[in-house]
Amino acid sequence: MQQSEQIVVGRIGAVYGVKGWLKVQSFTDDPESIFEYSPWLLSQKTERELKVVEWRRHNNGLIARLEGISDRDEAARLTGADICITADELPALADDEFYWRDLIGMRVVNTNGYDMGVVEQIMPTASNDVLVVKANSNDGFGKSERLIPFIQSEYVTAVDKEAKQIQVEWPSDF
Repeated sequence: MQQSEQIVVGRIGAVYGVKGWLKVQSFTDDPESIFEYSPWLLSQKTERELKVVEWRRHNNGLIARLEGISDRDEAARLTGADICITADELPALADDEFYWRDLIGMRVVNTNGYDMGVVEQIMPTASNDVLVVKANSNDGFGKSERLIPFIQSEYVTAVDKEAKQIQVEWPSDF
């Protein structure tokens, strides 16, 4: 793999059976799309690049057999490893779509020009994602954190990737 930013897209779970199959926890929107990336860079104490030989759904989860892994003991050494890909492998997005990693660290300013702070993380909820904004240390309203729904054209009015700024229609004191 090229030297590029690594993105964690899943995690290796427990061993399944005696022939080297492993449970796979996918962090991608469509869980099965994790198998579109190849090879995987497995990151634990060391890094190891492996290809998926075959995979399938099992109950409510996914299982996979990796190249060169043919028994339970070999598979057990991989449990808990992060499944990484390079950022270059991520699909291109439309102009109004964003990866969470692109939004984290952006400054949030409301439509009145008030600096609300910086996006610290993003929480998924059943209805929409929520920006967790760490307020500035000298916030005029005494806020330490703001939770702002990431709903474009309703609360999020603009995202400027170059300026690393998100403009929101959100009250300064909320």
